[in-house]
Amino acid sequence: APYRILLQTADSQIYWNIACGELEITEHWDWLESNLLQTISIFDNDEDITTFVKGKICGIIAEENRGKQGEEQEEDCGKFREAELKMRRLFGMPEEEKLVNYYSCSYWKGRVPRQGWLYLSVNHLCFYSFLLGKEVTLVVQWTEVTQLEKNATLVFPESIRVSTRSTEHFFSMFLNINDTFKLMEQLANIAMRQLLDNEAFAADRSLPKPCKTLKNVSALKRDLDARAKNERYRTMFRLTQDERLDGHTDCTLWTPFAKMHVVGQLFISNNYICFNSREEDLCQLIIPLREVSIVEKADSSSVLPCPVSISTKNKMNFLFANLKDRDFLVQRISDFLQRTPDSSYGDTSPLSLIGHSMKEKMKEEAWNIHFSEFGRGVCMYRTSRTRELILNGIPERLRGELWLLFSGAQNEMATHSGYYGDLVEQAMGLCSLATEEIERDLHRSMPEHRAFQNEMGIAALRRVLTAYAHRNPSIGYCQAMNIVTSVLLLYCTEEEAFWLLVALCERMLPDYYNTRVVGALVDQGVFEELTRAFLPLLYEHMQELGVISTISLSWFLTLFLSVMPFDSAVLLVDCFFYEGIKVIFQVALAVLHDNMDALLSCNDEGEAMTILGRYLDNVVNKQTVTPPIPHLHALLTSGDEPPPEIDVFDLIKSSYERFGSLRSDVIEQMRFKQRLKVIQSLEDTAKRSVVGSGSVLQELEELYCLFKSKHMTSCYWGSSSSAAERHDPSLPYLEQYRIDPAQFIQLFTALAPWTCGGHTPTLSARLFRLLDQNQDGLVNFKEFITGLSGMYHGDMTEKLKLLYKLHLPPGNIETIKDLPKMNQVRTGSGLRLGLGLGLTASVCLCLSVQEQFIELCKTLYNMFSEEPLEQELYHSIATVASLLLRIGEVGKKFNNGSKKPETTAIQAPSPTQTLPTNPQQEECEDIADDTVLASLLTEPPLVDYFEKKRDIQSKMAACRAQRAVERQMSTASDHELTQHSI
Repeated sequence: APYRILLQTADSQIYWNIACGELEITEHWDWLESNLLQTISIFDNDEDITTFVKGKICGIIAEENRGKQGEEQEEDCGKFREAELKMRRLFGMPEEEKLVNYYSCSYWKGRVPRQGWLYLSVNHLCFYSFLLGKEVTLVVQWTEVTQLEKNATLVFPESIRVSTRSTEHFFSMFLNINDTFKLMEQLANIAMRQLLDNEAFAADRSLPKPCKTLKNVSALKRDLDARAKNERYRTMFRLTQDERLDGHTDCTLWTPFAKMHVVGQLFISNNYICFNSREEDLCQLIIPLREVSIVEKADSSSVLPCPVSISTKNKMNFLFANLKDRDFLVQRISDFLQRTPDSSYGDTSPLSLIGHSMKEKMKEEAWNIHFSEFGRGVCMYRTSRTRELILNGIPERLRGELWLLFSGAQNEMATHSGYYGDLVEQAMGLCSLATEEIERDLHRSMPEHRAFQNEMGIAALRRVLTAYAHRNPSIGYCQAMNIVTSVLLLYCTEEEAFWLLVALCERMLPDYYNTRVVGALVDQGVFEELTRAFLPLLYEHMQELGVISTISLSWFLTLFLSVMPFDSAVLLVDCFFYEGIKVIFQVALAVLHDNMDALLSCNDEGEAMTILGRYLDNVVNKQTVTPPIPHLHALLTSGDEPPPEIDVFDLIKSSYERFGSLRSDVIEQMRFKQRLKVIQSLEDTAKRSVVGSGSVLQELEELYCLFKSKHMTSCYWGSSSSAAERHDPSLPYLEQYRIDPAQFIQLFTALAPWTCGGHTPTLSARLFRLLDQNQDGLVNFKEFITGLSGMYHGDMTEKLKLLYKLHLPPGNIETIKDLPKMNQVRTGSGLRLGLGLGLTASVCLCLSVQEQFIELCKTLYNMFSEEPLEQELYHSIATVASLLLRIGEVGKKFNNGSKKPETTAIQAPSPTQTLPTNPQQEECEDIADDTVLASLLTEPPLVDYFEKKRDIQSKMAACRAQRAVERQMSTASDHELTQHSI
């Protein structure tokens, strides 16, 4: 709103927002003159005036809202339930698919906007419009989204673009486009985690289900909002993944070092009280509840209204004021304090023996002065002065302490006392692929440093890496972890280095250290985008050379430790633990800027890499107190004339001057955009590797997409087995995705050439059992295409054998389960089966084959229905059946060849158990197999039918169109109902 009425007292920096609006603001002022201005003249002090005005305004607002709230909630609840039902009806969604929110907007088809409704569910983006007799229906799976961005052009004014591999969709004219876009980002991000990491996706499946007493928005929307707030809160204060924000409120913090009240926000969670100033970098504060000794209300005054005092165990006192609901806040903190256990952790010495010099003493003295003013430890005030000291280099003796503090690792270590020691014991003696890789790389980790030229340093590095691999098997061990961990051990104890590694891998560099280095690839894309924005001329040239993708991985994975002299690179690590990834981007851009002229004159990638390598080799730290450690890469790339040295402090300073405008929230936004591209690109690469596996099916890529889509659908629509059971990344890609019998029947019905009407599910279930060789109730893609390939591309004999096998165990278990009950008469066959007739066990086994042949006849009769030569095919089957049953060859030959009748009854095997194998049974089955095949081959119509080439492409096209047809039918029905009601 363009106008506000504010209340501010003379001695306070805080104002109260009394009213806001446009033209009606004059009415508000008139009301204040009539009802308040004359009254407040009787008060003696500003505090009483503020209290009276606040109470009056809040009372009016509460009274106004009380009347509307019940009606609005009931109305919104009904609207949301109606929208969810409509979504399921329009788009054919099952009950398991939950609507998150819906919005009125326009969808652009070409240059024409179609006004309608956008439905955002957990797994889909859907749009529907029906105007002037024209209908538009759109369904996009979040797992298929490759790009999502908000833009504004002449053609599409302030719109959201949703891109998939095949097309782009534009939506505009939202009431609040920012909220809509944030929700779309969250849902797409959950889908990317589903593709990337099944454990994370399994956790996301715990999203609460909308209940019948929904308020303004669904429970899912509220949960997603809470998740977004939690993530921002954890990122802002470097807290652990299990920290949950309880609430936040505006307030002021008294800063003794500046003798002023700083305006900001107070955050309360289950283990922390945090404060962040409204002005960036002015002041930040983290108070773990484990450190709190007293929380109490202080005396109010006009300068400090409604203050709360918090005292810590190390005698620090923090004063917050201008709190809206002080009593509730104090009670809430007290409740959390009762659940917070005391904890402590031990301390030993780091590996490195740190030297001392006059410069180091001066740095330490500067930090000691800082500690005396701003506090020391986790409750220290963090200000712009703190950053200035870090940019000048952390003293060697304080480096480990401050790394732990600024990364948040100290908090995690303090709350997990003894955890590292337990992990080391559990991992001791275990052998895995990760431990083998660790052993291979141990002696490659900073071999030039004396700390790792003896067994003590190597053993410490082994324990830390092995413990982390045991803690996080999904990451295990990745190259570059050894280099980073060895540097951590120089300044920290083993336990501290372990928790710093946890902070790096799980919070500060997410998804960097895994088999596909997804996080590093994401930041590589971000770096390319930043280079294009800040250094556009150089970007074009380096894209031609392909240099950016090469350098960024090695720079980011090891935080420059592998490409820069150690004493210089460790200063970048100082800045990284305080600033996060943005400082790495800044320095990388500064390196490119300093070498711009030389890089623009390069003709190939090798020349550009040599220039950058020699530059980084000569970045020196002239303030180091330790003897320079020779850099292996520098020895290999040094020329006749060494290039000039670059002071690392100058490099850091120039990176802040030129590129310090980078903001962490902008980088996170860019990361999301690149994550979509990277994960979808990895999926495409994996898909191409599947397609190139030499299968006879030319349509394998599209089949793979259909199969994977069915796998994903079964995962998120409540299947009997979890996503983790269905997707094993350690398997070859052909075998990673798996489906259960229900999904298999759907694909078989849609794609198989043998359709049998109502008999199709039975045939599909038999093929599923035949393909499920390990009998785990799941079929992978490799097994699926094996069965489909046999039906489409096998020769006639192979097709007939496959069809016959579907009626033998393990494909056909129905007959075998009922074998002891076979005393019924088969109508139409004239054949009486059963043990009740006194037949031997061997004869019963052969008669079960006859039973299976009768089942085969049923399948063929259903298969030939509605075929052009239906009558000829029916006649052929009748001829073959009559021939076999008249001859009676299956049972008679075997019975005549038996030496002695046996009267032992047979026990039916379990559904997953095959028939007992013995020579007589195998002979019986062989005879039946050969006889049946020979009989079938005597009928030309049958031969022609099975020799005919089938087109799977038309089946897949029909499969793609099926859902669209279902939606159209559902939409037409819905439209007819609407017209009828009108």
